Amino acid sequence: MRVAALYDIHGNLPALEAVLDEVQADLVVVGGDVAPGPLVDACFERLEALDVPVRWVMGNGDREELSGARLERFEPTVEVDGVLYCHGSPRSDEEIITQITPPERLAPMLEGVTAELVVCGHTHHQFELAHDGRRVVNAGSVGLPYQGDAAAFWLMLGPEVEFRRTAYDTAEAVELFEAVPELADSVLASLVEPISAQEIAEHFEQRATSPEDER
Repeated sequence: MRVAALYDIHGNLPALEAVLDEVQADLVVVGGDVAPGPLVDACFERLEALDVPVRWVMGNGDREELSGARLERFEPTVEVDGVLYCHGSPRSDEEIITQITPPERLAPMLEGVTAELVVCGHTHHQFELAHDGRRVVNAGSVGLPYQGDAAAFWLMLGPEVEFRRTAYDTAEAVELFEAVPELADSVLASLVEPISAQEIAEHFEQRATSPEDER
């Protein structure tokens, strides 16, 4: 089965449209955090109109921003063909994994996980880690990337793991979001002055180990 893993869309409809133009899959896994963002409703409508099945992984943003039937479609984790899809970590949609997460932090998050491959998101940069016979892969972010590059990032799986980057007209997206000011600032920042993966990894690791926020 070919699976497209689309994570951290954050209401960025132009990025999502560009990615979907390239997706050729039997299943789409939406890996959390369609919300918050500037065009969340339109992103949901686009995903709901796909002619392939969609599975929905709960993101912390979705859990905090959505309600009712829209929220009920989300699952804490999704397993497909032996691959476990989660948002933050297998045990929490808020837990932080980065490209520099040390084994002593990663091991407890994987405790009890039988899948050899875990796909996560939440920290918005693509990477792969190996630990105790398991692979942990971050899909990156479709709508709010921290890759030092203004593009859309996602994964194709089956039979291999393929890191994907999709270019789109970010200048046009910035113009669109400027007309929708609510919750657009962070999306605009990622497109105008993209932060590097190394910078965001160091930031998140510091946050994850600080007394104020141990997630």
